[in-house]
Amino acid sequence: MIRVGLLTMSRKRPGFDMDWGNDMHQGVLRQLEASGFELTVPETRIVDDASLRAALQECDQARADVLVVIQPTMSDGNLGVTIAQHAKTAVILWATPEKQDGDMISSCSLVGAHTFGSTLRLMNQPFELVYGMPGEPDTVEQLSKAVRLSAAARIMRSGKIGLVGNHAPGFIDMHASPWQTMRQLGVQLRHFSIEEYMAAAREMEAGRVQDDIEIIRGMSLPLKDIEEKDLDTAARLHLAMRDLIANESLNALAVRCWPELPQVMGQWPYLGMARLSEDEFPVACEGDVDGALSLWMGTLLGFGPGYLSDWLEHDDECVTLWHAGNAPFALLQPAEREDGPRLARHFNDRKPAVVEGTLTPGMPVTIFRLWSCDDTYHVAALEGQTETPRRPLMGTNGLARIDGGNVKQRFRTMLHAGMPHHVAVFKGHCSAMLQRFARLMTIKWLELTQ
Repeated sequence: MIRVGLLTMSRKRPGFDMDWGNDMHQGVLRQLEASGFELTVPETRIVDDASLRAALQECDQARADVLVVIQPTMSDGNLGVTIAQHAKTAVILWATPEKQDGDMISSCSLVGAHTFGSTLRLMNQPFELVYGMPGEPDTVEQLSKAVRLSAAARIMRSGKIGLVGNHAPGFIDMHASPWQTMRQLGVQLRHFSIEEYMAAAREMEAGRVQDDIEIIRGMSLPLKDIEEKDLDTAARLHLAMRDLIANESLNALAVRCWPELPQVMGQWPYLGMARLSEDEFPVACEGDVDGALSLWMGTLLGFGPGYLSDWLEHDDECVTLWHAGNAPFALLQPAEREDGPRLARHFNDRKPAVVEGTLTPGMPVTIFRLWSCDDTYHVAALEGQTETPRRPLMGTNGLARIDGGNVKQRFRTMLHAGMPHHVAVFKGHCSAMLQRFARLMTIKWLELTQ
């Protein structure tokens, strides 16, 4: 559960319409109490620097993930500096409206939030803004999104991603710097050897393997050119990833899936990756660390299951999304269809076990990517709608018609900014949330003009 601390900025001396301000304060409390968040309301009444520091300490002791700051009547603008200096969590400024009768200025709440917001930005402290009457549906939605964004930023800044091996041979565009991820995103990058991972898979307890095989069988996925005996290694590779995630407290994982795994283990780990993605755990193929971080962004923001795809080809309206077979089942056609998910062999070396399937047509999608270039992180996104692919392809196959078209020029813009060849694919139109999250994380948003 997300923990929210409420900072109500009061006044030493009465001013504006204090009754109206009290009504707004009570309305904010009612909305927060009904929100499902774990709420901390400091006992300290905030009227100056000392009382604000005491209230911040109370919220810190309660381990608040997010601070909601309200000014039912405009408070001291100097306190915005104190918040920027001492807040250990993301900040949401919530401005409440003016009373809509009489000729008196009732609160100046938005003016106060404006002053705080400008101050926070000048001090490089990211924040979110909510403006509206407590309890109204639009305000409830605004605050819900702001809290999710702010909590996601806090979680990412203390996160940990695992990398098994390195990037796949030749894919140097996906090389990750542990210092860049730590400096800008606050994410720890932890390396593990491929030999360590393969040994864990080989030594997996037989009973656990058999139980996992039964789970795979229960998924009722058709087998294409593979046999029941192939499920043993698939289960081992899957369980070894899950154990690594659990034992090392990982938030995301990238695995160098070739050439060692198909050569030495005789299999690809893509069925296991698809299952992890289905469970909304971000896992990237080919050692793509920033790709795994892209998937983690989508998971933190509540987009549902996602996966990494190659940008295979395009015209000026559509993009062909293809990869060897690691997509979550939730994005694919139903299993009973001929183009639904099935366990198959890799298109290239004919080793098992990949998830072959077609993205469900008529699905709104967001295609985006987080990457590092010129000593800073960037993110870019496109929205569109899936269509029936123009031709069948082995592996995971999809076609997305991009809103606004102009795909060729927009691809050039991303490529000249250094975007690697994998993109994250999620259901829904999510660009607005991604852009706000990028601002909270001080990630450069790449504008893709239509």
